[in-house]
Amino acid sequence: MAYTREEKDWLEQEWAFRAWGRAGLLSTDDYRQVLAWEAAGVPMDLVVSALNAFFDRREGKAKPRTFVALKHLDRDVAKAVKLREAVLRAGPALDAGLGWERVKPPLAQDPRARAAFEAWQRLRAAAPSPEAAGYLAHHDQAREARAALLALAEEALGPVAEPLRAGLRERLLAADMKEGGLVWTRAWAHHWARIVAQAWDLPLDA
Repeated sequence: MAYTREEKDWLEQEWAFRAWGRAGLLSTDDYRQVLAWEAAGVPMDLVVSALNAFFDRREGKAKPRTFVALKHLDRDVAKAVKLREAVLRAGPALDAGLGWERVKPPLAQDPRARAAFEAWQRLRAAAPSPEAAGYLAHHDQAREARAALLALAEEALGPVAEPLRAGLRERLLAADMKEGGLVWTRAWAHHWARIVAQAWDLPLDA
């Protein structure tokens, strides 16, 4: 699975985004790491999720390491891959409501949101292999179900949503992303979903 130019740009600008512009240009060693993930067939969305997990953990340390490189994400990438594989293996046996108990009110008490979460979980667990004829159609269904869940969670934020949007826009601009471009659109969707999920403790990982 070869990464597209857009996916590589996304990774580089996500790196700049999380490092507040520092070390935004990836090194030769970083490029080799990207090639290794590419050769192993790791989807770019999992690499970006791992990048965020790494920086989230780093920000929680009193004295984080000063030098960071893509090779430091390898453990998080492997964890993300195993998590997705476990969800796929679970199939119909998956408890579709697993994780909902930690969601904060009032979203937790919204039956529409609970039903949307379970519908998305079932679609995730029932995903066919990428080689199957119906893979793309199923992938679109799962993406639409996730978007429906996020729309309800965003709606529940009310007036709190606007300052969160403004903050995200400021950070994306600081990472030199072109507003309205393909990378901007993808990065916005990714980080806005994380912000909304974190506001409610909504489990959207991987």
